[in-house]
Amino acid sequence: MTDEELKALQKAVKRAKRIATEKAGELHDLVEDRLPAAFEEIPALAQETYDACQAWSDANAKLAAAEADAAA
Repeated sequence: MTDEELKALQKAVKRAKRIATEKAGELHDLVEDRLPAAFEEIPALAQETYDACQAWSDANAKLAAAEADAAA
């Protein structure tokens, strides 16, 4: 794997983490500020948050594997 490909993976992990953090913040704001009135928004926002966290986890695992290969 080239340095550019590794940097692209690192950038993808940072982006995925930012998105997951933003979704978590939205979920937190829902819980803190808008419940119980907005309870119907919970399932969709929870799924979006889960999906964003899963995307970060997948990207992070791919980066870890690439870094391990580069070190070997």
